[in-house]
Amino acid sequence: MADSPRDGIQLAVSTVIFALREHPDTGLSAVWIPLVRRIKEPFLDRWALPGGWVTEPESLADAAARNLLETTGVQPSYLEQLYAFGDVERSTSSRVVSIVYWALVRADQAEQATDGDNVRWFPADHLPELAFDHNVIIEYALWRLRTKVEYSRIAHALLGETFTLTELRNVHEAILRKPLDPANFRRQVEGSLQPTDAVVSGGRHRPPRLYRYNANTELVDNGPLSHEKTGSTRVIS
Repeated sequence: MADSPRDGIQLAVSTVIFALREHPDTGLSAVWIPLVRRIKEPFLDRWALPGGWVTEPESLADAAARNLLETTGVQPSYLEQLYAFGDVERSTSSRVVSIVYWALVRADQAEQATDGDNVRWFPADHLPELAFDHNVIIEYALWRLRTKVEYSRIAHALLGETFTLTELRNVHEAILRKPLDPANFRRQVEGSLQPTDAVVSGGRHRPPRLYRYNANTELVDNGPLSHEKTGSTRVIS
């Protein structure tokens, strides 16, 4: 969250970005989040979510995508509005209402993200004490992610165009933080998948088949709300 450019109630956007990376302790895939270091008061040197102010005449989604690209270099494949956070005491400098988005990026996209002294990736289950109310925001975003992955095809945003059932199950296990029975998982997801003619070669055993999601199935069921697009990013407002 940047410092306020003027007095009164200010409107900002922040984004919680999720990617899968290897956990340093377990070696398994886990959910990671990039954070930016505050370079001004309040909360100087404290880690925070990437974000900034909404400028005219851009939309909230455009502001979220722009601030995300400027601060981290990330252009996510999926971007959804999460919640509006506006407690009176959440900022010490002025009254700030933050429209928070959450985003999903594939592993190859995460590797292209800025990473340095002021931008760093953290495991979602091992975060430092963050600036403002950003720990609470991330906790809520993780709850939303874990809830949606169980009834939508949102895991697709963390994979390539095609994938094996094992790769898809690994995404679900990393998000839900628990092992899943392979046979039960296959039965649950096969209705939303289309088998391809391609297989993964090079292994000792029978090569696993590659699948893709049914193109007629939306990433999520967002009811009557309209769907927007920001560049190549899928945006759910």
